[in-house]
Amino acid sequence: MSKHHHHSRDVISPAYTGRLATNPIPALRLPSHEMDPQAAYRFIHDELMLDGSSRLNLATFVTTWMDPEAGTLMAETFDKNLIDKDEYPATSAIEQRCVNMVAALFNAPGLSDTDPASATGVSTIGSSEAVMLAGLALKWRWRKARERAGFDATKPRLVMGSNVQVVWEKFCRYFDVEPVYLPMEPGRYVITPEQVAAAVDENTIGVVAILGTTYTGELEPVEEIAEALDRIAASGGPDVPLHVDAASGGFVVPFLDPDLLWDFRIPRVVSINVSGHKYGLTYPGIGFVVWRDSEQLPEELVFRVNYLGGDMPTFTLNFSRPGNQIVGQYYNFLRLGHAGYRNIMKSLRSTAMWLSGRLTEEGDFRVISDGSAIPVLAFELVGQPGFTVFDVSHELRARGWQVPAYTMPDSASAVAVLRIVVREGFSADLARLLFDDILEVCNYLRRDDVAISSQAQHFAH
Repeated sequence: MSKHHHHSRDVISPAYTGRLATNPIPALRLPSHEMDPQAAYRFIHDELMLDGSSRLNLATFVTTWMDPEAGTLMAETFDKNLIDKDEYPATSAIEQRCVNMVAALFNAPGLSDTDPASATGVSTIGSSEAVMLAGLALKWRWRKARERAGFDATKPRLVMGSNVQVVWEKFCRYFDVEPVYLPMEPGRYVITPEQVAAAVDENTIGVVAILGTTYTGELEPVEEIAEALDRIAASGGPDVPLHVDAASGGFVVPFLDPDLLWDFRIPRVVSINVSGHKYGLTYPGIGFVVWRDSEQLPEELVFRVNYLGGDMPTFTLNFSRPGNQIVGQYYNFLRLGHAGYRNIMKSLRSTAMWLSGRLTEEGDFRVISDGSAIPVLAFELVGQPGFTVFDVSHELRARGWQVPAYTMPDSASAVAVLRIVVREGFSADLARLLFDDILEVCNYLRRDDVAISSQAQHFAH
């Protein structure tokens, strides 16, 4: 056995001795020498134990559990680059199929059962990239129409609630659009048609309505907002398009409430984004944006690239990106189908509503959203219990649960809530354990000695 081989075994044997235990690994510089693969694995694996458990992270909408078979498929396709369409034609075809399935789920008109090019859309890195692309399409269509009519096209504005996810703020800042935020108020955490009607003008590139807000999970009144915009256009006012941010609700509402009108069945809706990695039930990194038809996506935004042997239209902010995420999404679509998604969403909704029902009965909490729209519940403390939602969140974390506490946006910021996202993998049994822990935490925080010590800490700060 070579001298070098002896040395490499010494690194990890006996357990946790040698270099790994005695010499800290440099954190901010490359180490000067190579490391045994098992030692490198153990070092990183151990550090990651300090992360919270993803399954107990009730803060995130993002999927934390998939079938083992999906994990295997995704591991087999880590090395596929989705942009190399000529080299990976099967992965590319799978992406097109997924886009068509999403467009059909959202009732896009004019789809063909045989032509994959009949759907206008693309898979993206989460809803963030999808939002950027949808916003760009709104801006370019607005600008072109203004220039054609001989009007000033230098002051684009986007109308949305102050409850939007931060990516909309990013879009406005990065692409030089003025955001017009419609305020919330205590007891109302969605925008109203009246607010929208008062805010739009000839510079409005579009209105954003949210199907499942991140603050409470509520659905904004898409149909009523569209009707208000229809009335404005019919009376000679600006003809403003509507985008639906369905990041959270797009894979829930079609299965739980298929008759609710929020999608392309409403003529005013021109584009929709959705996160595959939320209730599409796929591991993080996948989203979609779909347009009503090709007319809603300006041709100038689509690049035709002669890349690695094929003429390839591309409309994304990213170029290279992993193919395994679209493979994971396709697995879910085939594996679950309509019936599977419907059963999962029903199950998640019943768990969310059981939990919100118990919290209502318990008396310390007022439930703001009960999990009936999408399986997300938000609740606030009532009265003067002597502790805050932030205290509850902090104590739950000590028991392993990650339940976020935060204040509502702008003029509703006096309201502070806890939010629980019920995802696949969060069983009714885990919900029962969480509820028991919430009761225990509240009883613990109510004790005089705890209140006195936390006040002392606060005073010391």
